[in-house]
Amino acid sequence: MKIDFLKAKILIVDDEPANISLLEDILENEGYTYFRSTQDSRKALDMYKEIRPDLVLLDLNMPYLDGFQVMEQLKEQEKNSYAPILVLTAQPDRNIRIRALAAGARDFIGKPFDITEVVQRISNMLEIRLLHNEIRDQNQVLEEKVQARTHELEKSRQEAILRLGRAAEYRDNETGMHVIRMSRLSKKLAEEIGLTREQCQLILQASPMHDVGKIGVPDEILLKPGKLNEKEWAIMKKHPEIGAEILSGSHSTVIQMAETIALTHQERWNGSGYPFGLKGEEIPLAGRIVALCDVFDALTSKRYYKEAFSIEKTMQIIEEGRGKDFEPQLVDAFKKILPVMIRIVKGLPDTEPAHILKIYRQ
Repeated sequence: MKIDFLKAKILIVDDEPANISLLEDILENEGYTYFRSTQDSRKALDMYKEIRPDLVLLDLNMPYLDGFQVMEQLKEQEKNSYAPILVLTAQPDRNIRIRALAAGARDFIGKPFDITEVVQRISNMLEIRLLHNEIRDQNQVLEEKVQARTHELEKSRQEAILRLGRAAEYRDNETGMHVIRMSRLSKKLAEEIGLTREQCQLILQASPMHDVGKIGVPDEILLKPGKLNEKEWAIMKKHPEIGAEILSGSHSTVIQMAETIALTHQERWNGSGYPFGLKGEEIPLAGRIVALCDVFDALTSKRYYKEAFSIEKTMQIIEEGRGKDFEPQLVDAFKKILPVMIRIVKGLPDTEPAHILKIYRQ
């Protein structure tokens, strides 16, 4: 793409009207179409903000604010780039020029002006500046595309995770909504106990796969309406290990968390759970959180083998399990936010992304 230098925006800051008039004549004769000027250096910053010039022709020796002070102001406006400054000076002093370069100047035009030199230096500076802007804009477009693609991949990954969890739920849960309710309960509980936003989001995304191991449990056991016999129960108790095996070996942080949750969400605080009989803080925190939230949603939901329990009955069961099945501090934290948890299990409007809720309502 060819850059039209003649449409570049140029700002002239010089206290001498004759200098401004000459520079404007030069620019006009060369075909430049956009240039503004001021004799008052105090107006330079506001004009810079207003027009965002591609080039500033700046005198050093001015009243009110000298060129060095103006450069300091302009530098503050260009945190992620640079102010395109071409200094106008009649001072040949080497120290002055070095100071100007250190302050942000990119080049110099000597006074009195040599028209050929002025034209060439302006052209050179604009070429560098406009190419810089073009590359910057291209990089920004690329960054936006990468962010959009990353967001789309994250969205697809999250949907895949939820659908995998839903696949397991459909085998013993008519609606498949348990996984999304339970994951939201888990996130809220994680927030209540002070986990970071990233940790809470990780639990939200990973917890729907807690029961994915049920895929490996035969229907005659999984869907049996009555009590399981000893042999059947032994098979049922393998679903955490099956789930962990399905999820194992991933480099994804979410899948790794899901593997941990799948393996440990049936462990109990007093060591009476399965598959390993872990006790207390031997159980990973995510597993302890999901264990409580899983039970709360399961008890308050209607299943083919039972009616939904009331909130009062459910909380009575959970309270009885405090220190036995569930970590006491988690039960206390859960009770503090019980009104929010009730809203979740009732499926009331929430802030979860619409595309996630849609998966479960299809």
